[in-house]
Amino acid sequence: MFNLQIITVSTRDNRVGPAVAQWFIGESQNHGKFNVDPIDLADVDLPLFDEPNHPRMQQYMHDHTRRWSEIIKRADAFVFVMPEYNHHAPPSIVNALDYLGSEWAYKPVGFVSYGGVSGGTRGVESLLNILATLKLVPMAEAVNIPMFFQHIDQATGAFNPGERQAQATITMLDELLRWTGALKTLRA
Repeated sequence: MFNLQIITVSTRDNRVGPAVAQWFIGESQNHGKFNVDPIDLADVDLPLFDEPNHPRMQQYMHDHTRRWSEIIKRADAFVFVMPEYNHHAPPSIVNALDYLGSEWAYKPVGFVSYGGVSGGTRGVESLLNILATLKLVPMAEAVNIPMFFQHIDQATGAFNPGERQAQATITMLDELLRWTGALKTLRA
């Protein structure tokens, strides 16, 4: 089975990203076609990019970069669980992407985006140029969750956006699986 990293992007205090990610992790495990590897950028705790050498050289000087490189190397595919900030991707994911080069290449990436009316889609769109430069392959199929706050149980903090997003999850994961297999040959 392929290794799917589900990366919780938001790192700020009082974030809902972990609740959204927990829901998606459960859906991915129910899908049953990937080994699910949850990653939280708040736990990775990367400082603002501080490597003296360009990432394409892979001459990492800092332990945090070497650890991040090893984490990303073990993935066959990714899903970014992300909000949008000011019609843009959170700086945490831009920084995390910028740290590495070839570790990202020829791997597909899906999105679970959440926000207000747009469901975080503008944040996803703002990443597309960076993803192309890193040779990541973004999926058109996505899980967009508008008005996400309506799907949080106030008593437990649990997140459940409902059947429509659950079906979108299956569609995206099935497509991600196809691309993961196809791109594997480029990484060999």
